[in-house]
Amino acid sequence: MLSRVAESIYWMYRYTERAENIARILDSNYHMILDLPTGFGEQWEPLVVTTGDEVLFEKLYGSYSQENVVQFLTFDRNNPNSILSCLRTARENARSVREWISSEMWQQLNTFYLMVKDASGSGGNIELPHEFYVEIMMNCHLFAGLAGNTMSHGIAWEFGRLGQMLERADKTARIVDVKYFILLPSVEYIGTPYDHILWGSILRSASAFEMYRKQYGQIVPDQIIEFLLLDNQFPRAIHHCLIMAELSLRNISGTMRGRFTNRAEKFLGQLLADLDYTTVEDIKALGLHQYIDSLQTRLNKASEVVFETFFSIPEEATSVTQDQVQS
Repeated sequence: MLSRVAESIYWMYRYTERAENIARILDSNYHMILDLPTGFGEQWEPLVVTTGDEVLFEKLYGSYSQENVVQFLTFDRNNPNSILSCLRTARENARSVREWISSEMWQQLNTFYLMVKDASGSGGNIELPHEFYVEIMMNCHLFAGLAGNTMSHGIAWEFGRLGQMLERADKTARIVDVKYFILLPSVEYIGTPYDHILWGSILRSASAFEMYRKQYGQIVPDQIIEFLLLDNQFPRAIHHCLIMAELSLRNISGTMRGRFTNRAEKFLGQLLADLDYTTVEDIKALGLHQYIDSLQTRLNKASEVVFETFFSIPEEATSVTQDQVQS
């Protein structure tokens, strides 16, 4: 498989997953606002912090109003991480690899993008936000389902799952970390019923509320951290995402676990091994924000190593090509 094809499939999955997570965060925030006290504030700034785009936002908008944040995260073409931009990029990647994906996948992604593009023509005024963002999430689920059921589970599919799982792990880490920023100016709410509302919102942002309640029952912060970071069965837990990402890497190269043949396998294997033996007590000893900040750094590094291993053109090859052109 050409590295260009593998990279396009990898990013097609990754940007679709990113669009879903942004819709999930926005929808959860609308619900949380209804339950919080009036003096607490609407808390729109942490949503931009979650995506890591606060510098670009402040350059384009300035104030963190509901209207500005919703427009920025949903429809803004100048924001490469808005839902519309993510779907446009995913669609362009899909167009370039039409021969590798099913026609059902292409039709779904194309229709999905056009739906969001049409909605952006209303000036960003979403009449029914909950229904709109649920529709986005359902379309992402439909795309993932079609990919899993109409595409051969070979190397191309494994590259797609690798991108999806790395993206999902990163966004789950950001979703948990945003709790720190929401409570930072209002520490008096910690341990109160409003604190439980915020933790419940975190669970809903990861579609984890029902599964968490089945496993643990009451809302307990330590157990939520354990569930979203360390659980190896819940599909949006960071630990599970990295298990699936490493499995895809090994299926691509044919390497058994415990060994490695490239930097990506080594780096991701080390990261996964650390999570295998991490406990909530270890996380609390370091500090939740500090631990997640370190984890996000390592997840970003994992993405870089995957790119260098599979997608980048070696400098030697570039030099050879240039020499051939000159001769």
